[in-house]
Amino acid sequence: MALVLIVDDSPTDVHVMQKALEEGGYRTASAADGSEAIRKARELHPDLILMDIVMPGLNGFQATRELAANPETRSIPVIMVSSKSQESDRVWGLRQGAVDYLVKPVTSDQLLRKAQAAISG
Repeated sequence: MALVLIVDDSPTDVHVMQKALEEGGYRTASAADGSEAIRKARELHPDLILMDIVMPGLNGFQATRELAANPETRSIPVIMVSSKSQESDRVWGLRQGAVDYLVKPVTSDQLLRKAQAAISG
């Protein structure tokens, strides 16, 4: 069973994504900011990371860049999940190392489809 690390400072958003993923057959873990995400990625080696952008401390762009640069975590796919809907945000997220970019609110079907695609490569 694949493990998805959800990185978001909104407990509500984490809960919604956890519920959708767990009902879809995934295990989940969560982190509230970029620094915690990096630590948990090294510790848990998740199959996928769902990364918010706007968070206190290390933001999602910075955390994704660090994960992509680290040999220990660079193979973990990251999908940015953010309320930032500008094309420039999407492009920048992909340039930091993300494999996909979703704009909140995300439907359960959309989340599961994108998660499956990212995990299966």
